[in-house]
Amino acid sequence: MALKKYKPITAGTRWRIGNAYAEITTDTPEKSLLEPQKSTAGRNAQGRRSMRYMGGGNKKHYRIIDFKRSKRDIAATVASIEYDPNRTAFIALLHYADGEKRYIIAPQGLQVGTKVIAGDSVAPEIGNALQMKNMPLGTNVHNIELQPNQGGKLARSAGSSAQLTNKEEKYAVLKMPSGELRKVLINCYATVGVVSNSDHSLEVAGKAGVNRWKGIRPRTRGVAMNPVDHPMGGGEGKASGGHPRSRTGKYAKGEKTRKKKGSDKLIIQRSNGKKLSKN
Repeated sequence: MALKKYKPITAGTRWRIGNAYAEITTDTPEKSLLEPQKSTAGRNAQGRRSMRYMGGGNKKHYRIIDFKRSKRDIAATVASIEYDPNRTAFIALLHYADGEKRYIIAPQGLQVGTKVIAGDSVAPEIGNALQMKNMPLGTNVHNIELQPNQGGKLARSAGSSAQLTNKEEKYAVLKMPSGELRKVLINCYATVGVVSNSDHSLEVAGKAGVNRWKGIRPRTRGVAMNPVDHPMGGGEGKASGGHPRSRTGKYAKGEKTRKKKGSDKLIIQRSNGKKLSKN
């Protein structure tokens, strides 16, 4: 993708680095694949604020994405590459041979007019979805299922992908974007390629108003609050308030936050390089 550096004609554009959207081919989404999306502004069903610093922002529709790739062995043509306000990656509109239209997460390098297909015996080419047991080792994949026919859950954000490093009898070993090595059932589907918009992390907002467009309100630092409002509040002048912690006193640095899960036994090596002992 290409980035765009703005001319410093205002204070907000002086440091701004935005997306040039060179890959985008249309700004009109497919109407049949849109759903209304009401903004909650961080309020719950009773209208009380349950999440701080949310509200405002531009109105947007939800794009219905096909994470399952359930239309098997039916070829589809890429009709357009589009921007999706609900995710960091671009999306691709597919026109299937039987007339149906669906959105998928667009992989990097996918062009308008390209044919893509999902199935058990398709070629491992960019945009195709197939079981990992039929992929060669070293393939970069995204939109990875954790359970067969569940739909893709892993590696869906901009520029992310996992690499197929090994195959065992029942499991495929994947190197995740975090560096973690983990096993996934080998008959799960994944899409070949790296997710588009890989330079998303290099964008610079340039001004606070860009976050307001996204519905993010200004965040008040804990040390700027009173003692009644935050454990780090109070003090004379710019007193730091001790160890960084949340409003409820939970430490912000160093404490493990991951809960024990049944799938922990499938993790071979953590992202920090620590290998897990097999019990």
